[in-house]
Amino acid sequence: MNQDYFFPIQLSLVVAFAAALAAFITGVILGKVFSVQSFKGKILLETVLMLPLVLPPSVIGFLLILMFGAKSPIGQLIEAFTGSTILFTPLAAMIAASVVAFPLMFQSAKAGFTAVDKDIEGAAKVDGASTWAVLVKISIPLASKSLIAGGVLSFTRALGEFGATLMFAGNLPGKTQTIPTMIYIAVESGNTKLAFSYVLFSITLAFILLGLIQIINKRNDL
Repeated sequence: MNQDYFFPIQLSLVVAFAAALAAFITGVILGKVFSVQSFKGKILLETVLMLPLVLPPSVIGFLLILMFGAKSPIGQLIEAFTGSTILFTPLAAMIAASVVAFPLMFQSAKAGFTAVDKDIEGAAKVDGASTWAVLVKISIPLASKSLIAGGVLSFTRALGEFGATLMFAGNLPGKTQTIPTMIYIAVESGNTKLAFSYVLFSITLAFILLGLIQIINKRNDL
């Protein structure tokens, strides 16, 4: 197997890790906010945040093109500073994967933080702990099972992202070609053996990660 074979795997792992990290950070912050705060428009905003979970990936890809395309204000600003567009780049693949992975992390984080005993957090604040200290030392540890599950699910979702990535990042060999897009090309060209090797890798990795969640949950229940 040559370098060309391993490139989609390497890129997919990098994209999935970056997307999961971005989803984890934003998901934890917003999950905490939505679990404790009530404000006008909360339901509407939460619905918007969850939309990537149900929208067709092609719709997400199209919206990302509108948002970051050369004719958009954001796209023009990026091009003015960098001299190039982010479309059809690895960064575009990371953004697309982050968007589709975020709802899973957000949902898990919100559920985890909601289940945390508010009396414990309140007692810590009475003892003088700052909001940040309560979050880091109490809320996150108590919600860790949900946060770990959300992080793993976000990673696996990002690893398997296809539609939005194909539209926003393209399928450029040696540049933006990920495992899902490579499988698509292999099947289209009739190379079933190559497609199966990537499918087997994806299934194996997903199985290991989901199994890890089950092991962690079982240990926490003991």
